[in-house]
Amino acid sequence: MPRLSEVITALENLWPAERAESWDAVGTVVGDPGQEVSRVLFAVDPVQEIVDEAVKLGADLLVTHHPLYLRGTTTVAASTFKGRVVHTLIKNDIALHVAHTNADTADPGVSDALAGALDLRVVGPLVPDPTDPEGRRGLGRVCEADQPLTVRELADRAAARLPATAQGIRVAGDPEAPVRRVAVSGGSGDSLFDHVRAAGVDAFLTADLRHHPASEARAQHPLALLDAAHWATEWPWCELAAAQLDEISDRHGWGLRVHVSRTVTDPWTAHAASARPSSSTTAPPGNAPSAPSEPDSPGAPN
Repeated sequence: MPRLSEVITALENLWPAERAESWDAVGTVVGDPGQEVSRVLFAVDPVQEIVDEAVKLGADLLVTHHPLYLRGTTTVAASTFKGRVVHTLIKNDIALHVAHTNADTADPGVSDALAGALDLRVVGPLVPDPTDPEGRRGLGRVCEADQPLTVRELADRAAARLPATAQGIRVAGDPEAPVRRVAVSGGSGDSLFDHVRAAGVDAFLTADLRHHPASEARAQHPLALLDAAHWATEWPWCELAAAQLDEISDRHGWGLRVHVSRTVTDPWTAHAASARPSSSTTAPPGNAPSAPSEPDSPGAPN
């Protein structure tokens, strides 16, 4: 069995820490470099539910996409929820390693996995990494569909192939508009609209789209927007990353058992659909301006 230090070296070769954003917190959070590793679990979020799953699985290493401590802290007391995560990991000899923005821009990375889940062919990065002479690394991906789709068909495909969440897929734009070229970005993507417009795509699929950036993007360009749950757009990377580590394990003869958590850690748990308005100008029920009362006409609808 390999030592943790050997496995971490392999992971750092896939996602070098120096390629993370300056504000990010990646790398090994918990773990003894000399401990042996036989079982690894990949997940999006380092939350207690996932850590408990790692304990039950008998994992020696948990690899997550999201950091545990993105900002500094002064305590790891078990009375705090993050401190309890740390205590559980240490008590059970489970290491924690994080690959966040360094996995976003990797080749292949988070958005490659998202494109693959949607059966889209990657053309290149949406925001190329200027340090990559081959032009393959970077944030987001510009993709093409093998066959023309409509916006509705792309949304249905995303709803069917990404993990199910309470949010599902929100759409802005004409559902019947044709789509051939698509930009995708796992995680929050509404800071990328300038790059999306420059890419000349028909649609942009990402997560966490806010009202004002989305409204302004639609006003500037006839671009369809597809907004999925943040967790759902990043979960496909776990399967990609697990496959990468499996290949490394086979090459080195490590015999690692690599798993992907299917526990849904998206924070939203339910969705109540609004009544569909007949037009964009229909006022919400109960908020329409009052009209003068008139006697009912015979045969008039109630």
